[in-house]
Amino acid sequence: MHTFEMPKHVTDRVVARRGTAHPYDNIDPSKTALVVIDLQNGFMKPGVAHALCDMAREIVPNVNRLAETVRATGGTVVWIRNTFTDETLESWSHMHECLTLPERKQKRIEAMSEGTEGHELWADLVTAPEDLTIKKYRYSALIQGSSDLEAQLRARGLDTVLITGCVTNVCCESTARDAMMLNFKTLMVSDANAASNDEEHAASLIAFYLTFGDVMTTDEVCERLVRNAAPSAVAAE
Repeated sequence: MHTFEMPKHVTDRVVARRGTAHPYDNIDPSKTALVVIDLQNGFMKPGVAHALCDMAREIVPNVNRLAETVRATGGTVVWIRNTFTDETLESWSHMHECLTLPERKQKRIEAMSEGTEGHELWADLVTAPEDLTIKKYRYSALIQGSSDLEAQLRARGLDTVLITGCVTNVCCESTARDAMMLNFKTLMVSDANAASNDEEHAASLIAFYLTFGDVMTTDEVCERLVRNAAPSAVAAE
């Protein structure tokens, strides 16, 4: 798992701006969604992945723990699946034609199309019947036309999102920034996000924390969810 600790000088800047290191200390679990991004074979399984992120396999226990806690305290778990279609190739042609080598584009098509092994969620993830599964067609799950995630969250009265998954500095950060700008309270969970290396992971979390939202560990998030849950939810857990 990534070795990460928020630098003190960064926390000091956040406190000077917001008055607290954790502006979402009192999040309401019943209005919280755990958004798990792209934990699919297409990013995690050697020999299948088109863009392998080895660290993504390491965060699975933390993601499962967060999912269990979110369900137990009255929130919603959302599994986001990166998805390729022919329409995506046309409507996002700049990325596929200008920013991607032909052989890498073909590998992505093979790994992320519906019905392929790569498109499936990683087998060790613990899902539940009440969870949502949403397909996305851009890096961010919340940019216009990418998915119906925003509508699903609003329909359930959810105002807080916990961002987890891979990779930290691309799909996770993109979704997190858009969530904040759509007026969701947004937290990135530092040890439940995965990137290609420690440097990119750290840079992403620091940039997000300075301006866009909060960053906590799995332990910190779970403690707050349980602490702030309705007594009946805690008793049921």
